[in-house]
Amino acid sequence: MISKLDVLRVRDFRWFFLGSLASLIGDFMAPVALAFAVLSIGGPEDLGLVLAARVLPLVAFMLIGGVIADRLPRRTVMLWADVVRAGSQGVLAVLLLTGSANVWQLVVLQMVHGTASALFMPAVTGLVQQTVPEERLQEANSLTSLARASGNVAGPVLAGLLVAFAGAGWAIAVDAATFALSALCLGFLPRAVVPARLSARAMLDDLREGWREFTARRWVWTIVATASLANMFQAAYAVLGPVVADDQLGGAVGWGLIMASFGAGAVCGGLVTLWLKTRFPLRTGVFAVSLFSAPILALALQLPVPVVALAAFLGGCGLMVFNTLWETTLQSNVPADRLSRVSAYEWLGSMACQPLGMVIIPVVAASTGPQPVLWTCGIAMLVMFLSLMLIRDVREIPSATTAKVQI
Repeated sequence: MISKLDVLRVRDFRWFFLGSLASLIGDFMAPVALAFAVLSIGGPEDLGLVLAARVLPLVAFMLIGGVIADRLPRRTVMLWADVVRAGSQGVLAVLLLTGSANVWQLVVLQMVHGTASALFMPAVTGLVQQTVPEERLQEANSLTSLARASGNVAGPVLAGLLVAFAGAGWAIAVDAATFALSALCLGFLPRAVVPARLSARAMLDDLREGWREFTARRWVWTIVATASLANMFQAAYAVLGPVVADDQLGGAVGWGLIMASFGAGAVCGGLVTLWLKTRFPLRTGVFAVSLFSAPILALALQLPVPVVALAAFLGGCGLMVFNTLWETTLQSNVPADRLSRVSAYEWLGSMACQPLGMVIIPVVAASTGPQPVLWTCGIAMLVMFLSLMLIRDVREIPSATTAKVQI
């Protein structure tokens, strides 16, 4: 264990990790708090609208965020994005705590939040790469995944308890505070970690270069295209899950437990990848991520909370194993000076269809009921994940260590 955690002795990565851990605990409180805040003043359609408003700016501005992250210091971009997110969530918390929140206000503030996230997220992959030696990349990615997983455990539990006993506004207030703490931690990173790379080239040329890098690798765009459709169907979990929980699974506490179980599975997946050595990382990752459909199918079966929580645990574990192996493979195969742009195309493609699912799924469920929609989405996700094994590059691309040995 100690040797695997030695990467935390790298000062710059340690500050990045601590900031991420703080921010993610709060960030994973937001979906639970938002869901029940919206349901208290509206219906499932309003919830889909608010969640879509959080994602649409990510889709719209992700490419710009990738260009900015490759041309400006990533530390600075991420720091100011955190400041904006802290402000937007802070205003939302005040509105909720004073009882003056309306759905349109939630929509606007989530659009602000999503826009800042579009600048933040493409910079993360490149910043991790630049704070640790190449041979420690998988360990750094595993610990970054563990930070996300830990937030996915603690965040929903805290949010469920706060919503049940204090109200959604307090959960959002804590979320705002964690973004401020993340900005503080990023402030301790020296500028030399991410040197400014201002370029005279037009932004359009930068985007074209990023697109060429993205499309040059079949394993990249096929996985991203599959992830985009899977995220569209996964919206059934985000939108219909709280509705089913409110009706059948004990409300915010039951849903918080289910989401926390997903996070606990993600922690397990992160721990697995600290030691996992696989010759073909994407092949292993695809088999693991097929478990991501399990919690949706458990909701479709109308199983009790403990069983749904177990399915969520398996889904979180599989997703985290895939994410770690995917990020490491991407960082090892894409040039560093283009990595944020490729990451931006990755994020854009992965989330392109998600807002569509958040808007359409609750409308369809209103006429058919949630169970048929959950069944359809869960089965479709499982089939799509397994179909990736038909792609030769996905089956056979080697790990960075294996590739170096073969050369």
